[in-house]
Formats: sequence, structure tokens, C-alpha cells
Amino acid sequence: MLSVLWPKPIVRGTGYGAMTRVPEPRALLLACFEAALAAVDGRTSVSRFLRAEPIGSAVHLVAIGKAAVPMAQGALDVLGAGIVDAIVVTKDAAGVSLPWPVREAGHPVPDLRSLEAGTALRDFVRRLPRNAVVLVLLSGGASALVEQLPDGVSLDDLRRLTDWLLGSGLDIAAMNRIRKCVSRIKGGRLAEMLHPRPVHCLAISDVPGNEPGAIGSGPLVAAAGSEPEQTALPDFVNRMLAHSTPLPSVGAPCFDAVHFKIIATLEDAKQAAARAARTRGAEAQVEPKFLEGDAAEAGTRLAQALLESRGGVVHVWGGETTVRLPSRPGRGGRNQQLALAAALELQGHRGAHLLAVGTDGTDGPTADAGALVDGGTVARAATHGLSAAEALARADAGTFLEASGDLVNTGPTGTNVMDLVLGWRPHT
Repeated sequence: MLSVLWPKPIVRGTGYGAMTRVPEPRALLLACFEAALAAVDGRTSVSRFLRAEPIGSAVHLVAIGKAAVPMAQGALDVLGAGIVDAIVVTKDAAGVSLPWPVREAGHPVPDLRSLEAGTALRDFVRRLPRNAVVLVLLSGGASALVEQLPDGVSLDDLRRLTDWLLGSGLDIAAMNRIRKCVSRIKGGRLAEMLHPRPVHCLAISDVPGNEPGAIGSGPLVAAAGSEPEQTALPDFVNRMLAHSTPLPSVGAPCFDAVHFKIIATLEDAKQAAARAARTRGAEAQVEPKFLEGDAAEAGTRLAQALLESRGGVVHVWGGETTVRLPSRPGRGGRNQQLALAAALELQGHRGAHLLAVGTDGTDGPTADAGALVDGGTVARAATHGLSAAEALARADAGTFLEASGDLVNTGPTGTNVMDLVLGWRPHT
């Protein structure tokens, strides 16, 4: 159940299908978001694929990422006792019930558990028969959750690198080019470990363009030719890169037996949100351009576009923006930053609403998924003595949006296809 802090927890959107009157804006946008999540749910996506394209029995399972648990459940729904053994690593395993132990590890910053999970993965692979069929379930977050480091690189080094990457303003592709070089798992190295066994990989894409080599930093995909430009990096990063070993080449035999399939994408979520809006009596427009760049600038731009558009239409954007963090950032994430910048543009425009959320249920290092703002957001928080402009400058949007009552909390969603932004304003 999704909830917002103001004015009360929402109801699910299941009752609106037969209505011709559009529900109130907050319920409408949150119901569209729920429909988007359902369309890319990890359990449903995996079970649907395996029923359509069976891979046989006697399968050894590797599930890594924020959606590892529901994806593993989807495999269990179809394969049952045909799964011989499994290793599952995720961010949050609260309340999980699986036949195999589930490891939790650090995200977005790796921790000791991430290295322990990397060791457990290596040992799992070493135990596999040479003819074992391996099913790998991959989702966003895998880059931090499971790691083995090259000699000369410590956990402290890795954590420092990750902190720098998260605040650098680099997009996910640029970050992953660096991560691959400081790893014994990423950049096709897991494919080397598994060779010559047949490998089926089902992935939920959390990267622009759905590039297999970028999902989870490409543990099963060749990455040669994607090394980072070292001259543009801090000295400590270049020192870490000096410990890297060569990545497997594009034509390496280890990739011949890897069958890679993306089973859920951002576009799937966007289209489902639009269908849900239409079912509830609203018009919908899916915006084709990928949402990227600075989060605050994107929020201003989308709010302006919303105000200039025709009323009565749910606009659906998707992508992943970035935030360049100050030395001492406050509370929040890129979606909260985007939403607060949008709220500044929307202030005073009665009925205009914008929802910015991470489909994985988390936004930066917070428990919130994002925020749902409107024309009164800035005024509500101002009664608590807060300034939206100052909050944006401090990367402290979460504090402001808590005061305005506009944070959205979902808990783990069972998927991760980047971010969704939904906007709506009434007819004028």
C-alpha cells in the first residue's frame, strides 16, 4: 500500500475502473503509479517469462538486486523443486520466506556484507557441476550488493569511491564504467566464473537504453572498450583503477553460453501508468524523451511544461536524474529534489500536481520513494519557517517535503526500473 503523509493514506485505485468522473488528483496519480509497479513486478515478470519459455529442470539459481526476492519467488512459482540450489542477495529481506537463506547487503554504499556476499557467490559457483544449468536473476542495486575486490583495493576504498560517485553528478553508465574496473565480478567476470555452464539471465532494467552491460554493472556481459577516461577522475580513483585486471574481451568463449533477456523496463511501467489513467477517466500522454540531467533543473522544466499543457491530461515521464551534492548534504534524493523544484514552479496554481518517485521504493539514502507536490506545497512548509530555495541548495528537500506533508512512502516494491514522474492539472 502506498501512502503519503498528507492528508491520509491513499486507497488503491481498483474502484475507479467503471467511473467516468476522474478521481481527485492525488489518488489518481498514486493509482497510476501502483499500476506501473504491478506491470514490472519482479515475481510476475519472471514467472510469466519462464512459463512462456521453459528452461528445463535441475536449475541452479543466482538472484541479485533490490528485486532479487520477488524474482526468486517467480522462479520458484514455475520451477519449484526443479531449483537444486540458490543464492539470493538483496537490500531488504524483511518478512521473506524462501527455501534458501537470503543475504542482505549494503546499498547504495557497499559494506562488509557486500564483500561476504561476493565470497559466497564465488564459493557457490565453485560448487556447481560443470554441466549445471544456471538461472541468473538480475535487478538494480546489484552493483553495491555483491562484490569481490582486486588485490590492493580495500572496503574503505570502495566505500569512498561509491560516496564520490553518488555525489559526482555522473549518470549511471559513467558510474558503472568505473565500478567494472574495480571488481572481480562486474564487466563480464561472473560469466568467466560460470564458464562453460549454460547461463540464462533474466533482468529488470534500471538503466537508460536497457543496455545489458549496464544492468548491475554487467556481470555477464562483455565490457571491453568501455574503460573510463582517467584524466577526468580524482587521483584516489585513478589509484584504485591501477589495480584493475583486464576485462574479458567481447569475443571471449565465456559469453557464448550466456542467454540474456530483459523482462521488464521503464517503458513498460510508463505505458501501464498511462493505461491506468485512461481507465480512471483521464486522458494520458506518455512523454518519449528520457528524463535525465540535474534533478532540480528537470523539476523546473517539467512543472513549466505541465502548466503550459492542456488540462485534464496525465503526463508520464521516466528516467533518472542526478544531483551534485554539497559537502554536507541534508535529507533527500533525486526525486525529492526534482519534486521540490517543481513545487516552486507550481506554487499558487491550484489543482496542479506532480509525483516524482523511484520505482524501487527508495530515493537516495532515505526510506522515502519520492514526493507528490502541488501548488500549495511551498506555502505549507513555509508555515514551519522553511525555505524551498535553501532546501534545494542544501540538498535537503526531504526535510522540507516532510514539513509540507508531501513525501511518498512505499516500502520495497519488488522491482526497479528507474524513476517515474507523473503530472496532472485541471481544465482551465
